[in-house]
Amino acid sequence: MPSNARIIRRSHCHPENFLSDLHPVLQRIYLARQVASREELEQSLDRLISPAQLKGIDEASTLLAEFLRLQKRILIVADFDADGATSCALAMRALRSLGAADVRYLVPNRFEFGYGLTPEIVALAAEQKPDLIITVDNGISSLEGVKAARARRIDVLITDHHLPGEVLPPASVIVNPNQPSDNFPSKNLAGVGVIFYVMLALRARLRASGWYMERNIEEPNFARLLDLVALGTVADVVPMDANNRILVAQGLKRINQGHTCAGIDALLRVAGREPRRVTAMDLGYIVGPRLNAAGRLTNMSLGIECLLTDDAASAHSMAQQLDALNRERRSIEADMQKQAVTEVEDLQLDMNALPRGLCLFHESWHQGVIGIVAARIKERVHRPVIAFAPSNETEIKGSARSVPGLHIRDALDAIAARHPEMLHKFGGHAMAAGLTLQRRHLDAFRSAFNEEVSHHLSEDDLQGKVISDGELTPEELSLPVAELLRDAGPWGQGFPEPLFDGLFDVITQRVVGEKHLKLGLRLPGAVKTLDAIAFNSIHDGELPAYKRVRAAFKLDVNEYQGYRSLQLILEHLEHADTTNPETEAAAIQSE
Repeated sequence: MPSNARIIRRSHCHPENFLSDLHPVLQRIYLARQVASREELEQSLDRLISPAQLKGIDEASTLLAEFLRLQKRILIVADFDADGATSCALAMRALRSLGAADVRYLVPNRFEFGYGLTPEIVALAAEQKPDLIITVDNGISSLEGVKAARARRIDVLITDHHLPGEVLPPASVIVNPNQPSDNFPSKNLAGVGVIFYVMLALRARLRASGWYMERNIEEPNFARLLDLVALGTVADVVPMDANNRILVAQGLKRINQGHTCAGIDALLRVAGREPRRVTAMDLGYIVGPRLNAAGRLTNMSLGIECLLTDDAASAHSMAQQLDALNRERRSIEADMQKQAVTEVEDLQLDMNALPRGLCLFHESWHQGVIGIVAARIKERVHRPVIAFAPSNETEIKGSARSVPGLHIRDALDAIAARHPEMLHKFGGHAMAAGLTLQRRHLDAFRSAFNEEVSHHLSEDDLQGKVISDGELTPEELSLPVAELLRDAGPWGQGFPEPLFDGLFDVITQRVVGEKHLKLGLRLPGAVKTLDAIAFNSIHDGELPAYKRVRAAFKLDVNEYQGYRSLQLILEHLEHADTTNPETEAAAIQSE
């Protein structure tokens, strides 16, 4: 729940004719997200952008078809997060169903090898004597690794979505919508989306060549892989543009209908979620973290195997292990976050103000958890944050999270251009990135990072903002509207779940689960009391003395023992003036 933030209301547009048949709340939600036509809301697979528009897709499908025909050994090298795991599982399942004779995978241990197709990973891969390496969710910055593979006469197909550097690796083929001169209309595919498109193109090429009749195998239905696409896309927090919404909606539809792989089903059930009611938010906040826990603390192979098995008992056992790892991760994160908060408070005391770009480091921090800590502190201080952990005696690794207005990967690129000796390696997206540098360069990097951030962000940019879709009438604060919004997604990055604000009198309040605040709220002058909960808002067991609050909230459908009811999920909560509601309402700004 953001602290020291102010509520900003989105501008309201007049409903367009193409939305006139929708509920008024839904009309204003879609218009505020710049939906320009009814077609953007259609979620049929027929509306997916054609694979043919991806640069390199023909060459990739030709290469793969040849390796399948010659029954060559294919090795998939995956990233160690949820996008990498789902990409790997999808590629394995797809290639096997297409008749690949020998397909394997390798996922680097982040603590030994770091990220991407490094020369060290190539040496390890070479022990399996592959004829082709396919990278999924990595590879676009692996210049030396690809050179090492080619020197060993191993072909390399890169499938990735991360931003490329000035020089591309010398791979046999590259498929990445963000590579130069690629005209694919959506640059927001996750890694799992890219490999899904490659497999679609391969399936079509094999069909045209008579492969299925020749091999006497049934052409696979790749719609069954969309649950993996949905999970990886949501977990990687890529922008939910129209194309990604189709992929996620179709994947969620299969999960809701019970047509999901044993691993996703098991991960949902160990978390107490019923697959038929799962939303995109459940994939992002429930399944993704449990899958990521393997890559953060041990080895992502456990997560990949969970997604690959078709045996329900095995999937359940692995899901339980992943759930236990996630609990361990949360414990580690809690300790690190306390240390980070202390460091931030000390900085504020020493400097009287925080730097605009904040770098944090602690000798005891865990490499696998620094990204979460950076995200948590960013939400607290409303500025770009990089959290560093030791890699070895001479190097440290950082995980960066940014705020609107600063493209974090470009910022690192600018620093590297000015200080070529400082950054060992880096890569990432607009809002998240990773980097490695020598310990001795940390202080110099802190200064360079703060300077670069200061070029792009003003003090006003560093003020916390809660972007609201406005108020709801008493009639709109209802279970039917909550259900309508739940089904109107999928929501995600760049297409945010509706968030509303309002003034409420606090009728009841109590602590549940030690750290969550349960409230009974009522609109001033109204009769109906609304259930509300503010997760993780209680610190040191202290119960706030709320009388009237200004709150930003989401509408949620709470299910308990078969009974469904409206619940407000509070994202922002602050004391409000109990004597002058008009003054309180006027304090909320508009975009």
